[in-house]
Amino acid sequence: MLIFVLKRVAWAILTLLIASWIAFVLVHLSGSTPGGVALGQSATPEQVFAYNESVGWYDPWIQQYLAWVGQVLQGNLGVSLIDGRPIGPDIAKRLPVTAALALGGTILSAVIGIVLGVVAAVRGGAVDRAITVITGIMLSLPAFWVGILLVYVFAVQMRLLPATGFVPFDVSPEKWFKSLVLPVLTIALTSAGFIARQTRASMAESLAQEHIRTLRAVGTPTNRIVYVHALRGASLPILASVAVQFIVLFGGSVMIELLFALPGIGQAMQAAVGSADLPFVQALVLVATLVVVFVNVLLETLNRTLDPKLRTS
Repeated sequence: MLIFVLKRVAWAILTLLIASWIAFVLVHLSGSTPGGVALGQSATPEQVFAYNESVGWYDPWIQQYLAWVGQVLQGNLGVSLIDGRPIGPDIAKRLPVTAALALGGTILSAVIGIVLGVVAAVRGGAVDRAITVITGIMLSLPAFWVGILLVYVFAVQMRLLPATGFVPFDVSPEKWFKSLVLPVLTIALTSAGFIARQTRASMAESLAQEHIRTLRAVGTPTNRIVYVHALRGASLPILASVAVQFIVLFGGSVMIELLFALPGIGQAMQAAVGSADLPFVQALVLVATLVVVFVNVLLETLNRTLDPKLRTS
């Protein structure tokens, strides 16, 4: 197992280097330069050239990339071209917002999706068809529409929750929780359908296995068969779908963060791309890739732990 984890970590580091190089190249091909962004349209060509030269923009690409990697390894992600502030602390401040949003949305959607999927596979018949219709509606609902509807009901009409804004946990745990309820619920209601469909298919396949029929024949209690043996057999595809949901939510939370005015990574990415803040874009791509790679390594390790066939292969 240790060798397996070390190999995956090595692949993860290689993936990070490749992704960061691609981001580096795309930033340089974007047509913007640090001097043009930092000094604005009022700067003269000579001033822009001098600024670019001062930050090494005209050095060979490989030299610039290696210098950037060296700074990252020392914990320095550079400074923003817009306001001159260090990028690292800004991302560190925004990361918990997006992480709480993605993690909360993934957990709630997993609970709803797994429950619906298990019930559909076990009960079958009309219940299965009804849940199939419900999950189909979940999959087709636009997240922004669900978010606006929830805001109208719970914030505008009932005045139970805030419509927008974010309160850090260390300021007020209660207000922090309330500020995340509607965004997390929006994510869960629009994401649970995918997990429910995957759970239903995996559970149906698991319940048809020979050893499950043997357990039924010897009189094993139904709940034990479903929630211990069948669900464990179906757990690998379900875990994969939950991990995919987390990755999608972490990388695609821009719309939710903008709708609920949450100061997270998605909102920062939208602002950095819009203002051509090249170092910020490069750093955000690196952080997002790091999260995706970490989740993948964790998922593969869990799969290998749960499935004896993978351990012996």
